Amino acid sequence: MSGTGRSAADRQAAAEYRIEDLAHASGATVRTIRAYQDRGLLPTPERRGRANVYRDTHLARLRQIADLLDRGYTLASIKELLDAWDTGRGLGGVLGLVAEVHGPWTDEQADRITRDELNLKFGGAPDDEAVAEAVDLGVLEPIPGRDDEFLVPSPQELAVAAELHAAGVPLSAISGHLRELRGQVEQIASRFLEFTTEHVFARYLGHRPPTDSDAAEAAAMVRRLRPLAQQTVDAELARAMRTFATRHLRHHLGTDTPLGSDSPSLATRRVDLPPETILAVQQLVGAEHVSAFITAAAEREVQSRTLDVLVSPAAKADQINQSG
Repeated sequence: MSGTGRSAADRQAAAEYRIEDLAHASGATVRTIRAYQDRGLLPTPERRGRANVYRDTHLARLRQIADLLDRGYTLASIKELLDAWDTGRGLGGVLGLVAEVHGPWTDEQADRITRDELNLKFGGAPDDEAVAEAVDLGVLEPIPGRDDEFLVPSPQELAVAAELHAAGVPLSAISGHLRELRGQVEQIASRFLEFTTEHVFARYLGHRPPTDSDAAEAAAMVRRLRPLAQQTVDAELARAMRTFATRHLRHHLGTDTPLGSDSPSLATRRVDLPPETILAVQQLVGAEHVSAFITAAAEREVQSRTLDVLVSPAAKADQINQSG
């Protein structure tokens, strides 16, 4: 046991710690260590005289807890994982799955940028308010001890902002757009995870925590599926951008100038209907179905008149034959 008169080398060789030594080695506070003991997260230390004796197993456990907390796990979920490990179910596969999910979801590498480089990229004039907004959004991250330098988690995102600003978009508008876009993308990510969990990962997560083999299979599946969300969003975004960019251009050029069509008759046109007609349709089918009802009614009328035109020659010929 470490105590008065014993050297650091003796304590390391004996692999025994007082609670103060354990706190220093692990980076946790004495109060935190005692709280973990009360929650059952740490094995009971050996009682020797009036002191508790901790070993390397306690130090390793504290480091595991700190790592899982950094990854966003709660103490309750960490206790489930550690209890499973203590009962012999293993933790290696689960920690591998945690590392896979927590790892990078992009091949993009973070970069650094100085304040002077940042000013130059955005027009040359310092803008403390814009920098503070970028830090708040996580586009820039301060580097401790370096007031004139920032970490850039996504250089691509910063480059997009610089291009938009060079095109004339105010920085405040760019920040507002990013906040709005981020909320929408987070909804997409959440839905994709719900979808894949329901149809793919539910079979691996039936146990809490999953077995080592199930966790290893789930980690391999994460590696396979990780790029799919971005690929799907890229494809759908390209499709939507083409559709809406075409509509916007038609709107600004005028509805009589359709794109991708040789005939002006194929352009989308606005048709004004009498208010009483719209009200009658709304009372019949509800406000949300007005457009669909009017469209369907118009298509039905067109089809009916087309049939009348096709039938009319045959009917006239029949009448002539009967009269003859």
